[in-house]
Amino acid sequence: MPGRIKKKLLQAQLADIAISAEKEEFCPLCERRIPPLQRDSHHLIPKSWGGTQTAVLHRMCHRQIHALFTESELARHLNSIDALKTNEELRPFIHWIRTKPDGFFERTRKSHRLKNK
Repeated sequence: MPGRIKKKLLQAQLADIAISAEKEEFCPLCERRIPPLQRDSHHLIPKSWGGTQTAVLHRMCHRQIHALFTESELARHLNSIDALKTNEELRPFIHWIRTKPDGFFERTRKSHRLKNK
């Protein structure tokens, strides 16, 4: 049985989750509404490179980014939403995903370029 302080901390965390679930968020990449269960925080500069700033993305958009690019590419060249949006490899995906419903999810595959490294 948790103590009084731990119980209050858990209640506060649950309240924060409920508030964030109520707030509508839009993916800065695909510009679709993000359902609460498909929200992922993407570190613009990977944590392993010392990054702290995050952006909330659709889970599918987030997975596609990591399927296409290495952490060093993300840290050096693709460390902003604008850089990701204008990237030639990611642009076809963004164009495709914009036509899908908000809750759409499909399996993401690692790019052949990264598989062969």
